[in-house]
Amino acid sequence: MAQPHADAAETWLVDLPPTPRQTWSAAALAALVLLGFACVAPFARTPLVELNALFPSLDGIVLVSSLITAVLLLTQFSFSRSPALLMLACGYLFTALIVIPHALTFAGAFSATGLLGAGIQTGSWLYIFWHLGFAAGLLGYALARKRSRARPAAKASTLPIIGWSAVAVLAVVCGLTWLSTGGAWLLPPIILDKSRISPLVIYPIWSTILITAAALAVLARRPRSVLDQWLMVVALVSIAELAFSGLLPSVRFSLGFYAGRVLSLITASIVLIVLLAETTRLYVRLARSNALLQRERSNKLMNLEAMAGAIAHEVRQPLTGISISGGATLRFLEQTPPDLENAREAVNDMVSSSLAANQIFDNIRALFGKAELVLDPVDVNNLAVEVLRTLDADLKSHRVSTRLALAAGLPPVMAHKGQLQEVFINLLHNAIEAMDQVDDDQRVLKLGTEHGGDDTIAVTVEDTGPGLAPEKAEEIFDAFVTTKPQGMGLGLAICQMIVERHGGRLSTTPAVPHGAVFRIELPRMGVAY
Repeated sequence: MAQPHADAAETWLVDLPPTPRQTWSAAALAALVLLGFACVAPFARTPLVELNALFPSLDGIVLVSSLITAVLLLTQFSFSRSPALLMLACGYLFTALIVIPHALTFAGAFSATGLLGAGIQTGSWLYIFWHLGFAAGLLGYALARKRSRARPAAKASTLPIIGWSAVAVLAVVCGLTWLSTGGAWLLPPIILDKSRISPLVIYPIWSTILITAAALAVLARRPRSVLDQWLMVVALVSIAELAFSGLLPSVRFSLGFYAGRVLSLITASIVLIVLLAETTRLYVRLARSNALLQRERSNKLMNLEAMAGAIAHEVRQPLTGISISGGATLRFLEQTPPDLENAREAVNDMVSSSLAANQIFDNIRALFGKAELVLDPVDVNNLAVEVLRTLDADLKSHRVSTRLALAAGLPPVMAHKGQLQEVFINLLHNAIEAMDQVDDDQRVLKLGTEHGGDDTIAVTVEDTGPGLAPEKAEEIFDAFVTTKPQGMGLGLAICQMIVERHGGRLSTTPAVPHGAVFRIELPRMGVAY
């Protein structure tokens, strides 16, 4: 019972193993960030123009990205019930909420000192709280991942857990916002003036870097999932961002200062992109699996329909014979005196028809069943004569003349006699019905056998009916394709199935001057197929 649970867990992003392509992509992004950091770091202190209005726009992008990421992670948590996902979702929700006061209080953006009663320290402390809270969520995820795996959803709702978690995050954000505005006097100053950063800033920055590095180390020491792998990249980018924002530059609005803000956008977007990409990939896999299931279901239904149609198609002929013979028996017995001789013959015909019906069920079971086909030597000339004798009443009632051309000295074929008999009967019965559309004196049925090429024996059934339309000839052997108004389109499909199971081939060509020729080619006895 453990294996299904393990397989089900791999449908969650928190446990889904990364593909080699995903691993290379993560490594390439990490290398690109490190390369960019190495190129910009020597020039990090280069002062640039002040673009105060730019930062609320950047915060807005971070807000949207982090909020969507949090919603997607909480959705995953609601099904998987993974505590790690809840911790990570809270980290992203915290980021989405705290950038709102950070944007409003940024000096020079909406007002000279910022809104909400902000001071010179407010924006910088909110920035530190922002990254400290995210680092805590990342470390919480890493530690929770070390202790647990995603679990299937239980009956209890996760909405209360999600709701109280969101309330707690909102309360923390409100408390930190008040601390950085009205309670700013409780915090040490980390901004000296409009452009200079205090050396004290390295302590909260280093603390945040250490927490982020701890999360990175925990994630690196265990088997990783897709989400783990990309969160390691997020941790690396976040460390580079913090280094640019508080360690390398000594002034604000420097090259390093702006580079840190660019990295903050990358940090907020990586997991969102991964979640959307992996969710889309899993949806495509689900859609393909569903399509395969639907196709399999349709195939099973089609097989059942074909079997039911085959039974109805094959049994109808002997049942019709029984009905006709029964009616004839009653008429013979009602005569005065009763015609016992003809009645006896009619009863014998009924018995033969009932035995034929029973044989049909055996043939269909052998055709659709999984048992190995039992083959015996069959003389096709004798079988052709027997079939014509069986259909004698039909031939007479339809006023069809027969022409028999049997090649002498034909070797037998290895076949299931009952199934091969059904093929002959089907082809002959189709030919008889096709000639109903021509005048009585033109109804001629030709049944012949001959030596075929490549050690085969051929049987041909030729009628003088109207023939097949060219567009129908190509698909006449497909299931449920018929030229008869009341036909089911299964007879020729079943005939082809039987012939092919015997290693043979069934084909059709136009007859001259009109009509159709059906040709059966079967390997003679002793030839493997």
